[in-house]
Amino acid sequence: MGYLDEVTDRVRELIGGKAEITSIEFEGPLLAVYTNNPEVFTEDAIKEIAKAIKKRIVIRTDPALREEPEMAEKEILSIVPEEAEVTSIFFQDESGEVIIEAKKSGVVIGKNGAILNEIRDRTHWAPVVLRTPPIHSTTIEEVRRILSNKDVVEERRNFLRKVGRKVHRDVGEVNNWVRTTALGGYREVGRSCTLLNTAHSKVLIDCGLNVSSSDDFFPYLNAPELHPLDSIDAVVITHAHLDHCGILPWLFKMGYDGPVYCTEPTMYLMALLQLDTLRVTMAEGRAPLYSSEDVTKEIEHCITLGYEETTDISPDLKMTLYNAGHILGSSMVHFNVGEGFYNVLFSGDYKYERTILFNQANKRYPRVETLIMESTYGAKEDIQPSRDEAIERLVNVVSSAIARGGKVMVPVFSVGRSQEVMLALESAMRNNEIEKTEIYLDGMIWEATAIHTAYPEYLNSELRAKIFEENNPFLSDIFVRVDSREMRDKVLIDPKPCIVLATAGMMNGGPILEYLKYWAGSEKNVLIFVGYQAEGTLGRRIQKGLREIQTTEGGKPITIKAELDVETVDGFSGHSDRRQLINYVRDITPKPTKLIVCHGDGTKSIELAAVIRNRFKLDTRIPVNLESVRLR
Repeated sequence: MGYLDEVTDRVRELIGGKAEITSIEFEGPLLAVYTNNPEVFTEDAIKEIAKAIKKRIVIRTDPALREEPEMAEKEILSIVPEEAEVTSIFFQDESGEVIIEAKKSGVVIGKNGAILNEIRDRTHWAPVVLRTPPIHSTTIEEVRRILSNKDVVEERRNFLRKVGRKVHRDVGEVNNWVRTTALGGYREVGRSCTLLNTAHSKVLIDCGLNVSSSDDFFPYLNAPELHPLDSIDAVVITHAHLDHCGILPWLFKMGYDGPVYCTEPTMYLMALLQLDTLRVTMAEGRAPLYSSEDVTKEIEHCITLGYEETTDISPDLKMTLYNAGHILGSSMVHFNVGEGFYNVLFSGDYKYERTILFNQANKRYPRVETLIMESTYGAKEDIQPSRDEAIERLVNVVSSAIARGGKVMVPVFSVGRSQEVMLALESAMRNNEIEKTEIYLDGMIWEATAIHTAYPEYLNSELRAKIFEENNPFLSDIFVRVDSREMRDKVLIDPKPCIVLATAGMMNGGPILEYLKYWAGSEKNVLIFVGYQAEGTLGRRIQKGLREIQTTEGGKPITIKAELDVETVDGFSGHSDRRQLINYVRDITPKPTKLIVCHGDGTKSIELAAVIRNRFKLDTRIPVNLESVRLR
């Protein structure tokens, strides 16, 4: 008797003869129970079954009972009152769910869920109701279109079954062990990539590129531990910044065919930034590392999880994602090896402070023996102002520039700092601390902001409440999207003072350079850095005093003389500063016994590791790339 047969018999035994189970199938790490009468499986019954078989299960209506999507959509629209203002209906065939987006989501639900029950009874699809995002996202729409393609649906169903068989494979009784291998992002910032090995599993955590260097662009993906690629059980992406996910499409191009685990916002933001990088690369006449088809394949292989949702990802690894407070959907990743054999926490990039956008990083876990932690701001001098102090300084610098008739340029990453600065400026203008002025958003900022508004549950409670109460600060009329070259040209020659938030955040390309070319020559104007500037980037060189900037215009080299004011406003970073990094180790519960330091310039990693070792008596390591550390 096979594993699924045993599970089927056990479920029937637990639920009794009243359950009409038609099949039980692997659905990635889940076990999907297909039945003709899903109403029999109450919430308590599902919990009892999951506890008994020690696996996550989900109940699905047998596909043979479901109406065809075209007919089901008509049925749904006839059931839901027009006042709900349904904006989209999206069918997820592999899960049997229908996503209904409406401006008035409560109307779709109905009193005591009456309308949802009617939809379920008449269509046999499981309805999930979402509030329509206030800003339309073309990325979300495109990803949903890809996942609803009939060919993709069938391929994905087969893929999830293959993943399930691999996750639940029998590995026998073998003495376990745990080790990590540094493949990128150790004693440096960029190309984050770590391999977690056990006796039965290989998991790759992040697969980033080095945005500040062309010499050490790739992580060490040619390391023999990684090959063959089909020996990798899973890739886990902590968040969507390119230094953590930028090479992932290339991994699929090279033949990886396994799952990618991340939060849902990370999936959308990752696709957005990767496709934008591809577009910029081709526009500059450089050979791309991957194609849009590789990004599509990556999307088709994503398995998304919510925070604090534990799942099996291999025979001896359970994984849980927790809020990291860094950017939308960013995660700290907790691995439980074996049946309580060992526990490892990867911090990813994290912020141990409540910000305008997010709650502070999670600090409570069931067990942690080893913490693998970033050290971006780990040096003694890396003490940042509080968010309130940062906002006050930003307001003063911007207000002074606007008062003297100047232009304000803020180079930002499209995800994270853009939205923080937007909200800080919106609040200041609403409270008359800055004269009301247009804030132009150039690059992928608007689209990234749209994705933020689609996932208010990942934002902090105060901002989430504003969005739900239709007092959404992202919708303020001070924000103007620059969506064409023609519009950018108009902004550039407009004599009125204004504020521009533009990518790229470290000024290595992107639209921010177009504004710098036009506005660098006037002392009235100001360039404000609000984010980390890596060594070697144009942003860092200007920050250090560079005033003759070499760039190109129409393919020809030019020199820009920078006469404008250059300011750095610390405190907006999505990374923890030195105090927050140390306080996190102080506060984490339970306390780990081993610390591995990564994601920081060599001296910063060493300094941070030394103070933590001395203060908390932890076994502390600072590996170099290609070094393996046995944890147990």
